[in-house]
Amino acid sequence: MKATEASRLPVLPGEDPWTTEELTGVRRRLEEEIAVARREVREAEDALAERLTDPVEGAGDDPADAGAKTFQREHDLALAYNTRDLLSKSERAIERMDAGTYGVCESCSLAIGKARLEAFPRATLCVTCKQREERR
Repeated sequence: MKATEASRLPVLPGEDPWTTEELTGVRRRLEEEIAVARREVREAEDALAERLTDPVEGAGDDPADAGAKTFQREHDLALAYNTRDLLSKSERAIERMDAGTYGVCESCSLAIGKARLEAFPRATLCVTCKQREERR
C-alpha cells in the first residue's frame, strides 16, 4: 500500500495517520501468522488422517484409554478449528488492507482505532461495537 493510501485509512481522533511503514509492519506480522497457521493446520490434518486410517488404533484399549484418546482427538480438532478461524481472520485483514477498508468497523463504519489494530490486527469491530457484541 502506498504512503498516500496508508494515510487515508481511518484513525480515531488524536491518533496519527497510518504510515506506510506501520501498515507494512502489521501486514508482515499477519503474513507470518498466516504462514504459521497454514503449517499448523496442515500438520493437524495430517496427524488426524493418519490416526483415522490406522486400522489398529485403539484395538485392545480398555474404556479409560479409549476415552482418553477420544478426548485428546476432540481437543486436537478444537485447536485445529481455532487455528483455521484465526487463519481466515488474518487473510480477511490483508484483504481489507488491499481494498482500503482496513480499520473501518464492520458494524458502525467508524474507525476501529490504530492502537487497537496494532495490538490485534484482525479486529473488525471498534471497541464500542465489540463491547456491545460481547454483552449479548
